This record gives sequence, C-alpha cells and structure tokens, in this order.
Amino acid sequence: MLVDTVVAVDHKLQKTFIISCPGAEDALSAVVQKCRSAEAGKWEDYYDRACEKIQEIHKKISSFYLAVNHMSSLRGVPGIETTKQSHAPLEEEKIASPSARNDITTINSSIRIRHEMEKEIYMDIVKRAKEYIKAGDIFQANLSQRVSADIGDIRPWQIYKILSKINPSPFAAYLDLGDYQIASSSPERLVRVTGSTVETRPIAGTRPRGKDAESDRLMRADLLLNEKERAEHLMLIDLERNDLGKISDYSTVEVDEFMVTENYSHVIHIVSNVKGALAEGKDCFDAIRATFPGGTITGVPKVRCMEIIDELEPVTRGPYTGSIGYISFTGDMDLNIIIRTFVIKNRVAYVQAGAGIVADSDPEKEYYETLKKAEALIRTLESISDNTR
Repeated sequence: MLVDTVVAVDHKLQKTFIISCPGAEDALSAVVQKCRSAEAGKWEDYYDRACEKIQEIHKKISSFYLAVNHMSSLRGVPGIETTKQSHAPLEEEKIASPSARNDITTINSSIRIRHEMEKEIYMDIVKRAKEYIKAGDIFQANLSQRVSADIGDIRPWQIYKILSKINPSPFAAYLDLGDYQIASSSPERLVRVTGSTVETRPIAGTRPRGKDAESDRLMRADLLLNEKERAEHLMLIDLERNDLGKISDYSTVEVDEFMVTENYSHVIHIVSNVKGALAEGKDCFDAIRATFPGGTITGVPKVRCMEIIDELEPVTRGPYTGSIGYISFTGDMDLNIIIRTFVIKNRVAYVQAGAGIVADSDPEKEYYETLKKAEALIRTLESISDNTR
C-alpha cells in the first residue's frame, strides 16, 4: 500500500515534517510514466495540490497538543496553538507516569465497551495452547482477545489525538485508508535498517505501572526476577537472533541491549535490542522476509504458532500485529508492530491485545494482562467528551 501524505516525527531533531506527493496512490510504474509524459502545467497542479494538503495537515496538527518523545526535555509540535508550549521542560518519564493518566476524566459514559471473548473462553484457549506446548509443538504462543465499541459520530482522527495524550508511544501512527482507519500507539519496533545495520527490538514481559516511583521500582524488580517472564523473553531473543542471522554476516549478530525495562503509560515492559550487519546482497526487503511477523506477537516457532493462533482465536487479526513504517529510496527502513492500536470501521472501534503463553502460564493472569495492555485504549474511548467530536 502507498500513501500520498505522511507526517513524520524526527525524535532526534525534535521536528515534525509534512510530506505530500500527489499521485502516490497509483502504482509506482504508472506514476513514473505519468510524470514523464506530463505537460508543464501538470507539474504546477501537482505542486499546488501538495501545498494545499500540507497546509490542511499543518492546521490539524497545530490545533492540539502532541507529545513526541516522553524521555526528552522537549515536548509538543510547534504550531499555531502550541508554540508557547513546545519547549516546556519535562521531567524524565513524566508523561508516562501514573499521575498522567489521572487527568483524563470519564465524561462520555454512553460508549459501551464490548468484550468479544468471555473470560472463561480466553482461559480455555490458554489451556489448549499449554497442551500444544506440553506436546512439543511449540515453546510459547501469543494469544489475543478483541474488544470493540460503537463510536457514533466521533471521528477517528479525534480518537488518535486523545490516544496520543493518554498513551504517548515511540511508534505511533495514524492511517486513513478510506473504508477503515488505524490509530496506533505502538511501543514496539519490528525491524530497522540503517545503512548496512539491521536491528530488531523485541518486547516481552509485562507488569502494570505502580502508583508512584517506588512502586514502579518494585514492579520492575519483580518483572526482572520472574523466571517465567525471563524465560519467555530469552526465547524471543534467541528467535530474533536466528531471524537476523539469516540475512547478516556471520558472527555480527549481537544483543547490544539486554533485558532493560521501559515504562509506558499503563505498563512496564522488558525490552532487548538485537542487531547485525547485513550480508552482501541483502537489503531491507530481505529483512522484512526474515523478521515478519514479529516473534513477540506469534510465538516460537513462528509458523506452527501462527497455525495454532488461527485455530484458537475466534476472529482474524486483520491489521493487528502487522506493521506500519517507511522504506526510503536509500534502502533505510523502520517498521513497527501494530499493537496498542485501534482499527476503526463502520463507526466501530476494535482493539486487540495479547499475552505470551508458556508452559507455566496462569490462564487468569494472562487474561488480565491482555486487559491491562488494552487499558490505555479503552480509557481513550471512555474519555472522549462532546468537544472532541
């Protein structure tokens, strides 16, 4: 799929770029042919359309406050209504702290959240997955459940605006695909290629945020000392090392960040970073083939896990656990994993969240872990007031 307009946030430069290329919705070859045969006036038309689109998007993103890097001293997107705030100091992790979620008041109680899978059913599919683990088919699997809500006349873009405040994330994205929209606050990178370096950043292991800094510290310690969480994470590191090993020079694959913790608005995760040097003749498309879909949202081994997921989960995943990102003309690439994401179609918002199942998983705890991961998105729907419509 190609898009003709992109809003790109450069976290290093703390700048936001609006890029518009009218005609990108056509196949690339058709676009090239069209440009080669275009009359001089057509170029002006393309340029004018691009300028109009950029002005339209600039007006939209300037009308609300957007945090782009919760670990930085800068915040906001400079614009008509945010310029004065764009360089306000920000304490480390403040946006992601538990207190940040208390300023969101549930105003619109008319939005009813539907859990499309009863607790007992989810616990049952966890037990069935554990039987596959016991039989030796798999070592672990990620099983998800879906919740939904009718959103009436609430616009998908408004949902994304509030989601960006409640759950700021490094790989957030909004896509309007005509028949449906995607509003994502993903924290997870699938794969990045920069020059000859390829890297992936698996997330596995979760605890809820504490009430204060001390309880957060205790949660992080408990997470890192938990044998089940460590075993799950180590299996996924090995899987990603194997994936990158298929396309990297021998002996270049390494884990340069090992089991660090990262705080998000409602959860704490264990994160590692695996990287390698691309072998001669390999490029970003080989990296996609080697890593997609991510092991953290399928399991180990991938193919058998996907077969079991298809058997056990009652609904298809659709965009959930796919990827959003960019591929540049230089061959550089950065793709996320579509989690913590709304898929909005026919005025219904859908959210899926999963948990990693291993041999000693407690089905009830795994059920509540999926709810905790979906909490920020559920709160987004509950928090929408009349003035966001």
